[in-house]
Amino acid sequence: MYTPPPFKSDRAASLAFAEARGFGLACAWDGNKPVASSLPFYLTSTNDGTLRAAFHVARHNPLVKLADGATSWLLAVNGADAYVSPDWYVSPDQVPTWLYQAVHLTGPVRAMSGDELAAQIETLSAKFEERLLPKKPWLSSKMTAGRLEALKKAIVGLEMTVEEVEGSFKLSQHKSETDFAAVAGSLATQADAGAQHIAHLMREARPDVFANQEAFANETNQPERTVP
Repeated sequence: MYTPPPFKSDRAASLAFAEARGFGLACAWDGNKPVASSLPFYLTSTNDGTLRAAFHVARHNPLVKLADGATSWLLAVNGADAYVSPDWYVSPDQVPTWLYQAVHLTGPVRAMSGDELAAQIETLSAKFEERLLPKKPWLSSKMTAGRLEALKKAIVGLEMTVEEVEGSFKLSQHKSETDFAAVAGSLATQADAGAQHIAHLMREARPDVFANQEAFANETNQPERTVP
């Protein structure tokens, strides 16, 4: 992933983002063209600290034949994104751009055993069911045994050994305080949820910019004092 230095995310932040997002695009090369599928996943690690990404696909998905345990795949994880108009900057001579968050996980992928797949289904569903609390979590035990086994036979569990983690969080970090604040303010007024989320991330990334801005506003709004 090409990432200019101001936007480069460290490994810990990149993995935290990927795990929280839990949804990405798994991509492999079949020798002639790219093959890809969008899918949910979760991250885990072995006792020796090796990072893994676990997911599954339909048994007839072309990706299954490419999971040879040796060939490197890409798992691309994207977050919110938003267009930025040049008119939003305070400084002149700006150009249109796009702000976003993205993490790429790269490594070989192998097929799981049946027992591993069963455990993966439970772990993956628990990850996302937890987000729906206080709803009582769904469990595979709610299904009839025959139906559950039939569905398991229709999918293949896959596991990536993550060898490389790359993160790019492009949030106008390289812009001046005035331009940064102006862009974040304009994004916050947009109806698009992605734009609003990017504005929120910008405030989190450089809170000092907005603290200075608010302090200046408070100072200029103070009533004039008269000398007795």
